[in-house]
Amino acid sequence: MNQPQSAEPSAADLVKRATEQFSELVREELRLARAEMKDKGKKAGIGGGLYGGAGITAFLALQALVATGIAALALVLPVWASGLIVTAILAALAAILALAGRKKTRSAAPLAPEQAAENVRADIQEIKERAHR
Repeated sequence: MNQPQSAEPSAADLVKRATEQFSELVREELRLARAEMKDKGKKAGIGGGLYGGAGITAFLALQALVATGIAALALVLPVWASGLIVTAILAALAAILALAGRKKTRSAAPLAPEQAAENVRADIQEIKERAHR
């Protein structure tokens, strides 16, 4: 009552193997999406921090400008001139931080895990093609 072994795997074996491969594929794609989102989140965080630094620096520039105005009224040239120089330096620093923050924030967009999504679409297309063969 020995049944001859066929070289072809059974349908159940093929389904089991396909299920295992699909599960592994999904896990890999999720790992990729997680890594991609972590990288984009880090860039967005740095950009946000630079925007915050620009805001604080701009606030300091405004305070320095006020101090410059007071000094200009109280004294003649040296005090308000030095206050104006400090204000200009702080304003330039705020502009640099704002531009750097904008650049970092734009490099993080879009926030969706594009590479992982494209891989999933390609995987689904491959599965469809193999199913029709």
